[in-house]
Amino acid sequence: MIVIGITGPTGAGKTTALRVLEELGVRVLDCDAIYHQLLETSRPLRRELTGRFGEVFDENGLNRHKLGKMVWGDEQALQDLGAITHKYILSQLGEEIADAREAGLPGAAIDAALLLESGAEELCDTTVAVTAPEEVRIRRIMARENIDRDYAQARVRAQKPAEWFTGRCRHTLVNDSTEEAFRGAALALFRQLLSE
Repeated sequence: MIVIGITGPTGAGKTTALRVLEELGVRVLDCDAIYHQLLETSRPLRRELTGRFGEVFDENGLNRHKLGKMVWGDEQALQDLGAITHKYILSQLGEEIADAREAGLPGAAIDAALLLESGAEELCDTTVAVTAPEEVRIRRIMARENIDRDYAQARVRAQKPAEWFTGRCRHTLVNDSTEEAFRGAALALFRQLLSE
């Protein structure tokens, strides 16, 4: 079974690529979803976050606004948050990859914005950067999230450039044409990876 890491900037088309993988029988492991699940179910994670950041949980779960105010602009606090959360996410990813292998699936795909920064890359047999031109990404984000151009542009420019991802991943899917063409390119690449 192959483990494929998928990463890239927002608006590039990772969701489309992941849908293609699902169609090929690959289990997609969404790190954001895993993190949200762990916030509800993992007492050790909650204890560590509370120990470092104080009472950031209330009756509704994690108070993201309160935690956000503590970490944004404080590099050490942000690093501490990453160090705490990543180890729990990586542990859960390891279990889910083992489950996929036991189920006889052809592959598992890790969907992680911070794949290359979190250590999740080490769980992968190969990595794929999904990229798209800046203007295309801006238009997609505007349509997807119903936001204005200035805000979409600021979000795109706040992220690492495509070259950062392509220089660190083994494969690249460029989403600069039609969705049909991109799906075709993704299908070709993933079929090749699953057959190796």
